[in-house]
Amino acid sequence: MTDYTKLLRTTGFGLTALLVLILICATVAEKLYGTAFVSTFVYGSPLFVTLWGTAAVFSLLYLIRRKLPQRKAAFLLHLAFLIILAGALTTHIWGIQGSIHLRHGEQPSQTFTGRSGESRNLPFTVGLKDFELAYYPGTQAPMDFISTIAIYDQGHTHEGKISMNRIYSYRHYRFYQSTYDADGKGSTLSVSYDPYGIAVTYAGYWLLLLSCIAFLFEKDSRFRQLLRHPSLRKAVPCMLFVASALPASAADAPKTLPRPAADRFGSIYIYYNDRICPLQTLARDFTLKLYGKDSYKGMTSEQVLTGWFFYYDDWKEEPIIRIKSNKIRQLLDTDKEYVRLTDFVGPKGYKLEQAQHTLSDAADRRALDEANEKFNLVSMICTGNALRIYPYRENADSQPVWYSIADQLPASMPHEQWAFVRYGMNYMAEKVAQKDYASVERLLEKTREYQEKEAGKFLPSPSRFRAEKLYNSLSHTRPLAMVCLTIGILSFVFYCRRMSRQERTKTWVSPLLLALAGIILLYLITVISLRGFVSGHLPISNGFETMQFMAACVLTLMFFFRRRFEAAIAFGYMLCGLALLVSLFGESNPPITQLMPVLSSPLLSLHVVTIMIAYSLLAFVMLNGVTAIVLHHSRKNCGDEIKRLHLISQILLYPAVFCLTAGIFIGAVWANVSWGRYWGWDPKEVWALITMLIYASALHPSSLPAFRRPMFFHWFALIAFLSVLITYFGVNFIMGGMHSYA
Repeated sequence: MTDYTKLLRTTGFGLTALLVLILICATVAEKLYGTAFVSTFVYGSPLFVTLWGTAAVFSLLYLIRRKLPQRKAAFLLHLAFLIILAGALTTHIWGIQGSIHLRHGEQPSQTFTGRSGESRNLPFTVGLKDFELAYYPGTQAPMDFISTIAIYDQGHTHEGKISMNRIYSYRHYRFYQSTYDADGKGSTLSVSYDPYGIAVTYAGYWLLLLSCIAFLFEKDSRFRQLLRHPSLRKAVPCMLFVASALPASAADAPKTLPRPAADRFGSIYIYYNDRICPLQTLARDFTLKLYGKDSYKGMTSEQVLTGWFFYYDDWKEEPIIRIKSNKIRQLLDTDKEYVRLTDFVGPKGYKLEQAQHTLSDAADRRALDEANEKFNLVSMICTGNALRIYPYRENADSQPVWYSIADQLPASMPHEQWAFVRYGMNYMAEKVAQKDYASVERLLEKTREYQEKEAGKFLPSPSRFRAEKLYNSLSHTRPLAMVCLTIGILSFVFYCRRMSRQERTKTWVSPLLLALAGIILLYLITVISLRGFVSGHLPISNGFETMQFMAACVLTLMFFFRRRFEAAIAFGYMLCGLALLVSLFGESNPPITQLMPVLSSPLLSLHVVTIMIAYSLLAFVMLNGVTAIVLHHSRKNCGDEIKRLHLISQILLYPAVFCLTAGIFIGAVWANVSWGRYWGWDPKEVWALITMLIYASALHPSSLPAFRRPMFFHWFALIAFLSVLITYFGVNFIMGGMHSYA
């Protein structure tokens, strides 16, 4: 390699590394000083743009110098990135973004507000003809925002509809639905003018996708050469361990309804979380929120909820409310993890009332909010405020409004109906006190009949209702996570021991473990499918759902890799268990909700699925590195096994990086369709880019010889995975931003 080639290589990779460092610092600075600071002094600065341009130029010269054009797929792949950067530069220089506020019945506007607050002129005028707020059937949850605009241009009128994920374009100006006025008579639209940058960028996206596919199937690509490596023909099985759990004791359980009556109670409809669902769903969320599990002392969640409602005096002395914070326990004058409702009240009243003014630590304030939420939730259940089980329609054409026994009922409600709603639950409480549970079940049946008569077509279908009840009964994430983790850790230890001893004999345990993994995968697919059927959308819209999906992904990949990837079984169990545990970070399964309008896009689903597959593959690479490091420090004659692990990691890294790259740019297209821009330097976007650039460096062993050394590569795989953890968890829980819901 000549000095000139070395200079190009050093400058190109050096500038890329510098950009990665700047991006890391920028996300930290954004947390400390705010978005406006980094937008002005980092992402919008001429120096930052110049660094990207310089890195692109030196990279192109290096590619030409290394005669990469002779390897068509690899050259086109790198060229695609340069085209994407050229499109981004075009957008940066000539693109215009802003917003326009329109009111129905007011004069059309010919100006809009730019991103920096300046007023800009349109070459035509725009007026709002109509605005419609569409709701999910039978609820007050917005399903879509639809603006009908009229464009007046040189004596001609053009009409267009704009909704979430549906834009309207005219003369290269694109209009996006942003928000709306509270009275429903006004709409705010995002405006974007970028006639050239988007076309160039999208061309780069398409070229990137096609070149990635071509590289994976190109006969002489490095990926195909690795797949033909002779050492992949060896196979080493793994061994696992099966654990069991004991049921909780039901001793000294407080009073509650018998299980048949409680189950019937859970089978009535309720308006909860902006949708209509079985009351069982509220009971399960309530028990999970309070106790951390969906049952208590052998009682179902329906029994817990009805116990609080019908036997308040008994349950207020029950230590069921989980308080994790030591500081909050001190304020409640207790050192126990589970406290009683009566512990919240002392001689001077509610003990936590003044605590907000005395707590300075952010974690303590969050713990205080959590404790207050649990106290208020119990109060809403006990008073009936949370039990909105009585629908009422003003007329046959209106949507039903759901009321609880504590709500102010409308004056238009007929007296007989009013009496049923107001006193029905009180009469039921009398029958509970008399232990006349047969009458209780008959009253519940009458309540269900009233709901079906009054709400009618707005109720979920019987199949969806049954599916949700089945989902509630099947979804047991915590015990499954612990079983998978236990099996995975023990099998990992056993696997490392077999490798260090270079054992090659087959074992009957491996087929058994694969069969068990198949059962777990089938269970996960069933639960995910039920959740998707109930919610009406692909269940990957929040952290809980995406981690459940990732658990299914890693088990699926385990079956693909098990023949050539020796640690696949152990890794699959460990990653599945970790993903399931992480899904419980919020203390309980988040309730099934109606999807936000902006998230109702197939592009978003494809984006999340692709990213989750990439993260799963990178997790396999990381655990492969851990295995190699353990072997390296346990025995001195494991060189062949370490090299083989290096080979496997390199093979996995190609589809991992390609999926991550594709996922990022699919997300960019979705953002462009939804918000009018394909890149906004949001912390999650930035860290996804950082992760891609870090891992992409390992795909260049001919230019970066250090990656040819197995142990360097394995340590890199372990350390680089921190970027994945920051991208998914650090942004969500620390940095915030638009993607913090994900």
